[in-house]
Amino acid sequence: MKKRLNIGILGLGTVGSGVLHILKEHQEKISQVTGYTMGIKTALVRQIEKHQNQTDIHLTTDVETILKDPEIHIIVEVMGSIEPAKDYILQALKQGKHVVTANKDLIALHGNELTQVAKENHCDLYYEASVAGGIPILRALVDSLAADNIKKVMGIVNGTTNFMLTKMAKNGLSYEAVLAEAQALGFAEADPTNDVDGIDAARKMVILSRLAFGMNLPLSAISTGGIRSVTATDIQIAHQLGYTIKLIGAAEEQNGTIHGMVGPMLLPNEHPLSGVNNENNAVFVTGSSVGETMFYGPGAGELPTATSVVSDLITVAKNIRMHTTGDGFSHYQHETKLTAKEDIQAKYYLRLNMTDQTGTFLKLTQLFAAHQIGFEQIIQQPFDQNSAMVIIITHQGSKEQLDQAIAGLESDSDMVLKARFDVLEESICTKDY
Repeated sequence: MKKRLNIGILGLGTVGSGVLHILKEHQEKISQVTGYTMGIKTALVRQIEKHQNQTDIHLTTDVETILKDPEIHIIVEVMGSIEPAKDYILQALKQGKHVVTANKDLIALHGNELTQVAKENHCDLYYEASVAGGIPILRALVDSLAADNIKKVMGIVNGTTNFMLTKMAKNGLSYEAVLAEAQALGFAEADPTNDVDGIDAARKMVILSRLAFGMNLPLSAISTGGIRSVTATDIQIAHQLGYTIKLIGAAEEQNGTIHGMVGPMLLPNEHPLSGVNNENNAVFVTGSSVGETMFYGPGAGELPTATSVVSDLITVAKNIRMHTTGDGFSHYQHETKLTAKEDIQAKYYLRLNMTDQTGTFLKLTQLFAAHQIGFEQIIQQPFDQNSAMVIIITHQGSKEQLDQAIAGLESDSDMVLKARFDVLEESICTKDY
């Protein structure tokens, strides 16, 4: 008879219920793959009466029941939030229990500390489900692409905003209308700030950067913007120019330095990420040897996310069997060096409201010329009786130059910047690394 590995699960909501379902439904395969029978012994819940149908596992509202149970070998944390989840995970690791978590916020902000504690206690800490739900992107970076030198990671890593931008593009709806729909469908929270302002995506880019480049990119170093300023007009004009607007997270290595950004980006319509719609996620990875690869799939949901959690559980079980626990997700580390602003090159989409009078446009061109930023395309449309809407796509230039030009705009009441997005120049990365 195969030895049993008992699991304690913190949280039995959407993802937790999915983990329970997969462990039951795929029990035979999991047993063959790991050499163990695995199952949830105890679950931490807020209200036991809400889960009375779970008659084959023990329910508790006291986390100590799980953390101090010597028969529980692995803790699964799917309760969300930073506290008390961080405290629970630290306690579990210090008591010699392995941990699997889907908590992106916790891993982004405190991943290094938790990894160190796991190592000190010879425990595993895995978090595949923390980025892109059911897409095995973290394991791909650590294992499948371990032999390559990753140059760039970029993608759609927030399903809520991708759903909203898809609806805006297909149905011509406003930001406010698609936000209300996303909230009604449960894709967006009552307070959507983390999603629509790019915070959720930025935290995921911290995790992706850590594993892709071996550098700890601080959250504060990621230039972060959201989709509140994206209008149906922006999407329509972008389409006319051959682009699709997506909220993109990107991190790129350049001469031993790294820079990261999150924000709306104009992607050429032929780029693979342009066709990723609704709540789906996709991560586009460029390596110096493999070239371009893309990982696509559901970025959230009960069973996709739970699949990643259970995959981590299987990895822990294999490590236990081979006595190799405590090695961590990845040992790859470099000193973190941030790319200087003047070395970050990009093209930009700008939407301005300008006073419709002689000389205003001349001031605009002189301002940008003074900072060595040229215009590739210009569209001007009447806005009201006294002003015009001007759309500009610049030539490639540095972010430092653009910031200086934007500062000049802000001091002139005749020109008001309404939106500023990056533009991906190439349809597929074609740089010669």
